[in-house]
Amino acid sequence: MTNVDNTEIDKFSEIASHWWDTESEFKPLHEINPLRLNYISQHAPLEGKRVLDIGCGGGILSESIANAGAAAITGIDLSEAALEVATLHSMEAGITNLNYECCSAEDYADRHEGTFDIITCMEMLEHVPEPENVVSACRKLLKPSGVAFFSTLNRNNKSWLMAIVGAEYILNLLPRGTHDWNRFIKPSELSAWSRNAGLQPQDITGLHYQPFSKTYSTGGDVDVNYMMYTTAS
Repeated sequence: MTNVDNTEIDKFSEIASHWWDTESEFKPLHEINPLRLNYISQHAPLEGKRVLDIGCGGGILSESIANAGAAAITGIDLSEAALEVATLHSMEAGITNLNYECCSAEDYADRHEGTFDIITCMEMLEHVPEPENVVSACRKLLKPSGVAFFSTLNRNNKSWLMAIVGAEYILNLLPRGTHDWNRFIKPSELSAWSRNAGLQPQDITGLHYQPFSKTYSTGGDVDVNYMMYTTAS
């Protein structure tokens, strides 16, 4: 595997036991999870579908998709510690249509080409050296009529101020060092990578945090966090 940053894997592995603590470093993921699930469901009904969650971590989104009626969902990640937590939690919850595998997207694509109806890759692209390769792997993994969802952070002055300075240093929403601004991805870049891979961008929406009400919402500008919906072409 070449498209791997072991520092990133180690960083999340060290706090893997906190994944399902809703007051931990992962509190923002728990709070935005319903918004993500709603965005996915609006564009691609999950009932009876075969789904892959790339960069699944401790399984917050994966479990929600399983509970939303997916026929089968697989979560892949390169943090064995996170996957151990995810597997244990799903077993305790009695979820039977969900399994996990420690594998990169590229390696998984070599073994499961054309398998999935829906792929989610949320808050993962900014943590790998070559995100374009992950986008290509997503297309390879999809059925001809499949859809892929991505979420990441835009790269501009506003995102540095809000996602790095604000979220990590002022509001303490995330541990310091969670993100590297230089790895943030402009929507134009993600759109170009998608088209090059054979994915057609269909929709893009912003994901926003309101510091006064301490709530999240979707819509509006995509200056900081955003989600994108694409279809196989």
